[in-house]
Amino acid sequence: MNVAILLSRCLENDGVEYIFGLPGEEIIPLVDALNQTSIRFILVRSEQGGAFMADMYGRVTGKAGVCLATLGPGAINLLLGVADAHTDSAPLVAISAQVGLGRIYKETHQVVDLVSMFKPVTKWSDTLLTPQAVPEMIRNSFHIAQTERPGAVFLAIPQDVEIMPVLPEMQPLPVYPAHADAPSPAQVAHAARVLESAQTPIILAGHGAARHQAQEALIRFSEKLRIPVATTFHGKGVFPDDHPNALGTMGFMVHDYVNFGFDQADVIISVGYELQEFAPMRINPQADKRIIHLHRFPAVVDANYNVTVDVVGDIPAALDALAAQVSPKPGLIDTDRQIRCQLREELEEGRRDASYPVKPQRLVADTRAALGREDIVLVDSGAVKMWMARLYPSYRPNTCLVSNGLSTMGFAVPGALGVKLANPRQKVLAVTGDGGFLMNSQEIETALREDIPFVILVWVDGSYGLIKWKMDMKLGRSSHVDFNNPDFVQYAESFGAKGYLIRAADELLPTLKQAIADHTVSVIACPVDYSENTKLTGKLEHLTQPSEMKCRDR
Repeated sequence: MNVAILLSRCLENDGVEYIFGLPGEEIIPLVDALNQTSIRFILVRSEQGGAFMADMYGRVTGKAGVCLATLGPGAINLLLGVADAHTDSAPLVAISAQVGLGRIYKETHQVVDLVSMFKPVTKWSDTLLTPQAVPEMIRNSFHIAQTERPGAVFLAIPQDVEIMPVLPEMQPLPVYPAHADAPSPAQVAHAARVLESAQTPIILAGHGAARHQAQEALIRFSEKLRIPVATTFHGKGVFPDDHPNALGTMGFMVHDYVNFGFDQADVIISVGYELQEFAPMRINPQADKRIIHLHRFPAVVDANYNVTVDVVGDIPAALDALAAQVSPKPGLIDTDRQIRCQLREELEEGRRDASYPVKPQRLVADTRAALGREDIVLVDSGAVKMWMARLYPSYRPNTCLVSNGLSTMGFAVPGALGVKLANPRQKVLAVTGDGGFLMNSQEIETALREDIPFVILVWVDGSYGLIKWKMDMKLGRSSHVDFNNPDFVQYAESFGAKGYLIRAADELLPTLKQAIADHTVSVIACPVDYSENTKLTGKLEHLTQPSEMKCRDR
């Protein structure tokens, strides 16, 4: 037995089901050894795509996704997906080859200091230098990646170490699951005193709440204490958007309807919120609100997130313990009702809009109508993310997935493969702009070859829409953001996928339903009317008081 075989057994021992990778000469022994395990190797068309697949697999399962590459350029191509996973608190283990020990210390062909390169975007980055370290380093990689706060790990395997012999008695280490500690009774009591004195509290549910299955406890907490709930983009779905206490999603680039709920709050109960989700100045601009922070790890303090009490431990247990010590509040105020009504009315108006090119609101409404409550949509970065994240109703955690820590373009198409493998019974839809789509669209071939069915909906406007939007907001003009596109239908069909072009608004929903029902990869190209972008931000910027929200459905 050699190091490559032991490595493959250690990976299998840690529960690895899939490895997303692209072989190279220096990693051949490990790739071959995987054939002796139950692990399914998914050959990708770009190492970046493989990293995004591992990233999103880790996001939805809580188990580290694994990506693999050769040394030099192969490893460097992993970097973006690894950084995306790390900044989005997704567990990921990246493995690459490295040159042999005989030349790792000097300037020679394909030598790059990979450990130093990955160190800023991982929790741990190291090189395997001796066969005896294999079981410990693999077990440590997964333990570090998967425990709070989750993130990425990188491990380099020198070419000569990979084929070194190991003693027959060397075996993978046992895997023991980690459990969260119970919250401190003293901190819960302190939080209860703060919350008991609150007049207009509000709950902000973030990514940590989604990761730790806090939905049922959060619903119990909100219902018992009659406190409204907003979520972050990463927390979407952890509190159902059709619940009477739901206020929608926080994180849009200007002062949105939900911001008024925070403006009027005196106490913020932050449940699983993490600083990289959005700047806390957006919810506490005067730094005058008291903040109760509930999470598995201590809060990162910011001038506008100066935590009053930090309740560290199991999130559902903390919510239940706190609810037991606090009296119910007055319930939703008129501002909260207006927020809910504005969002509902905006979506309903979009649903009825028959204009073409299709309005973003119509695209969001029809996407929601085409998918079940448990189905999953991945939303690429760009203008499409702004519309989907703020308007798309979600009912379960991790059913509307965005990149928010790094806000990476091009993740949605490859990420959809990882999500579908993790959730084979759910329908999976990747929603992307035309700019982001062509960044990693080659993974359509991977999906077809590996029989991983999902649908891609491309919002087509021939520009980098979000940058154009921000240029228009800041300068009143835009430049260097427009481009040409291929024929998306022919492009999809050239891979063997199905291709559709939407030519009228009323074609969108039936086409989505048909494509979602098919067991294949489909690409739907839909021209979008992004003149709505500046109309929306202009409208919101003129709203300075809650009383200015005029909603007919009150």
